[in-house]
Amino acid sequence: MKKILGTSLLIFGMAVFGQSKEDSIQFSKISIEILNHGKGYEDLRDLTKNIGHRLSGSKAYDQSVKWAEQKLREAGADKVWLQEVMVPVWERGKESLHIKAADGKWKSLKMLSLGNSEGTGGKDVSGEIIMVKSMEEYEKLPAEKVKDKIVFFNYPFSQSFVETFRGYGDAAKYRVNAATLTAKKGGKFAIIRSLSSAFDDVPHTGAMRYEDKITKVPAAAIGNTTADELEALLKKQKVTAKLNSNCGMKGEKLSHSVIGEITGKKDNSVIVVGGHLDSWDVGEGAHDDGAGIVQSIEVLRTFKKLGIQNNHTIRAVCFANEENGLKGGLQYGKTVKEKNEKHLFAIESDAGGFTPRGIALEMDDAKRNQIKSWTKLFFPYGVYNFEGVYSGADISPLQQMGVPTAELVPDSQRYFDIHHTEEDTFEKVNRRELLLGASAMTQLIYMIDKNW
Repeated sequence: MKKILGTSLLIFGMAVFGQSKEDSIQFSKISIEILNHGKGYEDLRDLTKNIGHRLSGSKAYDQSVKWAEQKLREAGADKVWLQEVMVPVWERGKESLHIKAADGKWKSLKMLSLGNSEGTGGKDVSGEIIMVKSMEEYEKLPAEKVKDKIVFFNYPFSQSFVETFRGYGDAAKYRVNAATLTAKKGGKFAIIRSLSSAFDDVPHTGAMRYEDKITKVPAAAIGNTTADELEALLKKQKVTAKLNSNCGMKGEKLSHSVIGEITGKKDNSVIVVGGHLDSWDVGEGAHDDGAGIVQSIEVLRTFKKLGIQNNHTIRAVCFANEENGLKGGLQYGKTVKEKNEKHLFAIESDAGGFTPRGIALEMDDAKRNQIKSWTKLFFPYGVYNFEGVYSGADISPLQQMGVPTAELVPDSQRYFDIHHTEEDTFEKVNRRELLLGASAMTQLIYMIDKNW
């Protein structure tokens, strides 16, 4: 057993799984190059520590555009350019949330306004809190019970799902819709329990949405510990909440996605690998989605460093404005249509820089089965799950155009502990895990380019 474990991945891949010698050799070369000489981890350190969080429309995002342009050139891209895109500008400003119970004393709560929320204009807005545990419970409340109240949507992130993205999807409707639901029945503002898998007191932000012709009331999130304490207090007595926030939309601004590519030797058909360059305005945007950005750049660097002669154009796209508008992805799709560019495939990394477990595939059965037939090549690198049928948000316009799309699937157990929080920092990223993800993406792009 020790002898087998000590054998190189190259030999393991050939002898045990019977894949082509050429592909096994190339997979090994890619892995060895990235794990030993990959630039992604240091690039991520540079992005997160020298620029930090970078919400679309901010000065920090403008800095990240210049950063990405430079990194793509350093990676060896034949062409690098900026794609113009109009993005919404949302600013947080100062904010506070207090509660007052029977003792008459105001207590400050840790909170974050939800992204795209309107604020209180710097004025105190207060009212009695009513708590609901589900949409169904809220729908049963008559409007007179909600009018002039603060609605606390206390729906917990389900711990039952092994795939944590299912728990996130299950709870996300509360973040997206809480403000509009509150406004429809005359409530003053909404509080939600954060979309968090952790047992801590860290609030999570994230995008919410208003409906047309409905009053835009504020919405804020609190952490799990605070939510539990508030629930216990509300079961005993009436509680008043007071919100003061300066957040709100400030129009639109011209911004950019950043694109770099290696020209194909055979034709101009495009294979896309990408992530989103923007992040929320808390933390450092390390896992979400600095990791995906540096992994995508690493794909180009590795092709160049190993001298892999790509048949098709391999394009890395650093999308703008995924978090609160998806304008970068929409503009990219629009430009593809206008230029009538042929795209063979697109993959996005936007699920954190943790250990890769698989690749989700959103495409016809023939393409899915072809990629799944390569599973034995990937297995020695810990990548085995090709069952998911979904792909990244930024490449969804391409998917709607019939382009086969995919998403890197890292281990997600820790992702929603830190997602959209001040805790999403460089220190939470492990170098080997990050680079293993870059390796898996590069290996897949190599196979796509060779076989499609």
